[in-house]
Amino acid sequence: MTEQKILELALEQGFTHAVPLDPGTLELLPEVRDMCADNSCGKYDKNWACPPACGTLEECREKISTYKKGILVQTMGELEDSMDFETMMELEERHKKNFLDFRVRLTEFYPKLLALGAGACSICKECAYPDAPCRFPEKCVSSMEAFGILVNKTCTANNMLYYYGPNTLAYTSCYLME
Repeated sequence: MTEQKILELALEQGFTHAVPLDPGTLELLPEVRDMCADNSCGKYDKNWACPPACGTLEECREKISTYKKGILVQTMGELEDSMDFETMMELEERHKKNFLDFRVRLTEFYPKLLALGAGACSICKECAYPDAPCRFPEKCVSSMEAFGILVNKTCTANNMLYYYGPNTLAYTSCYLME
C-alpha cells in the first residue's frame, strides 16, 4: 500500500491530521521516562503497556529499529475553555477508538505493525499487571511517551503541528510499518 493511500485512509478513519513519519526521527529519551516515573497519570508500574512493564528504553529502541516507515496521526479538537474536561475526554475516547480500529485495518497489510498510542492502554477496565499476564497482548498498546518519545519534538521533526492555539487539544499517535 502506498504512503499516500495510508494517509488517505487515516483521514477517512476520522483522524484530523496524518503525515508520514520517519522512524529515524524517533528519539527515546530518559527524561521522558522520568516524567512517566513521576506517575502523574497514575499508570506507572500499574499497566502492562507502561514503564517499567513495557520494557527498558534499550528494549523499546530495539523494537523501533526494525521499522523503515510510519505515519503520525492526530485527533484535534476545540475546547470551550481550558477547563472543558468533558470535551477533552470525548476527544480522547474518539482518538483511541479511531486509533485501535485503524490498527486493525493496517494490520491486514502490515502484520508486524507497531502501534504507539496516546496515554496508557485502556483495553481492559482494570489491567492485570503485575499479578497476571496481559489478557490481550495482541491488542495492548504502549504510548509514545512510554517508549520515551517526546511527542512535540517528533511532530516538529515530521512537519506536523503539535500546538494549534489556545483552547485546542490534539492527541497524537503513530504506526510503524516494516
